[in-house]
Parts: sequence; C-alpha cells; structure tokens
Amino acid sequence: MLKKIVIFLEMIKFEHTVFALPFALMGAFLAAGGVPGAAVFGWVVLAMVGARTSAMGFNRIVDVEFDRRNPRTADRALAAGTIRMGEAWAMVLLAAGLFFFACYNLNRLTLILSPFALGLTFFYSLTKRFTWLCHVVLGLALAFSPLGGFVAVRGSLTGFPWVLSVGVVLWVAGFDTVYACLDADFDREAGLFSLPSRFGRERAFKFAVFLHALAFGCFTATGILAGLNYLYFIGIVLTAGALFYQHLIVNPGNLSRIQMSFFTMNGLISLTLFIATWLALVVG
Repeated sequence: MLKKIVIFLEMIKFEHTVFALPFALMGAFLAAGGVPGAAVFGWVVLAMVGARTSAMGFNRIVDVEFDRRNPRTADRALAAGTIRMGEAWAMVLLAAGLFFFACYNLNRLTLILSPFALGLTFFYSLTKRFTWLCHVVLGLALAFSPLGGFVAVRGSLTGFPWVLSVGVVLWVAGFDTVYACLDADFDREAGLFSLPSRFGRERAFKFAVFLHALAFGCFTATGILAGLNYLYFIGIVLTAGALFYQHLIVNPGNLSRIQMSFFTMNGLISLTLFIATWLALVVG
C-alpha cells in the first residue's frame, strides 16, 4: 500500500503543489490582513491539495496515449501500467470530492466558484489538442488560487487585488512555455499545440521572458495596491533574482538544467512571495 501511494504521488507530481498553494495562502492572508483562523487555513490547504490532485490525475488519464508514445513520459505510472485506469479515476473522483467538501466548509461563494475552478483545470488538459494558447489556460486555472484563498476568508470578491491573479496567469504561462520546449519536436509530430512547437524554441523563450517581465510588474503592483511594507518588497527583489536566474541557466539550445529552472526557481518564487506577504502583514 505504501509503495502504491508513493507511485500515485509521483504520478501527479505532488511536490509541484508548491506552485499554487502559496498563492492560495497569499490570497487568504491578504483577505484576513494577517494570519487567518486555523479552520479556514486547514480547509484552504485541503481544497488546494484536492483540486490539484484531481486535475493532475485527469491530465494523466486523458494524455495516457500521448505519454506512451513520448520517450520522455513513457515511464509515467499510468502509461507504464503501474497504476490502472480504474485506480486513476478513483483518485480523481476522491480528490474532487475532497475539494468540494473543503469548499463547502468554507463559505457559500467558495462553493459556488469551485466547479468553475476545477472545471478550468480539467479543460486545460484538453487544450493542447487545438490551441497553442494552452499555457495561458493553465495560467488562468492557477490564477484561481489567490482568488480562492481570498474568497475563503472574506466570502466576497470585494477588495481582491486582481492584479495578483493577472501576475499568476503571466508567470505560469511563461514557465509552462519554457517547460514545453522539452516536447516541442514530439508535439509537432503528434499534432499537439504549444508555443515552442508552433513558433520554435527561440521565439518561445523570448515570449516567456516577456511574460515574466509583465508578471514581475503585477507582483510589484500587488504590494503597492495592498499597502504592504518594505518586507514584501524585499521578497520582490528576491523574486526578480529567481526569475532572472531561471532564464539564465536554460536556453533554446541547452535544456539540461530545465528541472532546476522549472521546479526549484518557480517553487522559490511562490514561497518567497507568500512568506514576504505574511511578514509584511504581521510585522509593522
């Protein structure tokens, strides 16, 4: 059983929850003006884990045939047969149930928005079949994270810093564009759509830099509009360094360090912005 759980966690890349969860908590802390109550905090965490687990499981299910054909992904659990299709569907449904139950225990508006948030993450998994804007759709899906965290506390959209969600859209679209360079050749041959497969790796990289520059502007504006103090802007400086470094260590001709760029730097960015927000709110 323990081995099966480990396989499930690897299949959905559970550790990548670090991309979205800090932004959900950032939205919750901004709404509360500090640390939210323990119950709300716990339900937000459970909602995020449930939503991401369900969405990633669905992604693996609908992409299983492509994963089997792609040498880079052929060893994924569902494609390799170490997880059965019925088991994967059970995980998707159970995780979705956890997400909706957590939203139910937060407030009415959170529950109303929950089908749209989860539905958009499911829809993303289909977009590579018909549009190279799939990276933007992923960004829109993750942009529900800070919005959901905010609504979980306030029960209202009033006062939500929309520029924060715009920043998440741009940030996610940028790093997903870079990551898609790994499969640019396969996507082109398989008839799948992505910015690198449509416009080439070099142009895709330039576009990702542009998106990340805009995202940085949005994250900076969030601190200004929310009236956060200097501690947040120390985090902004660290975020700028992480954004710069992730584009420094990879390029269209050398993707060997893309895991460092994709996971380590982006995880650092989301955690840094959340911790900086937390400190700015609780330290006067």
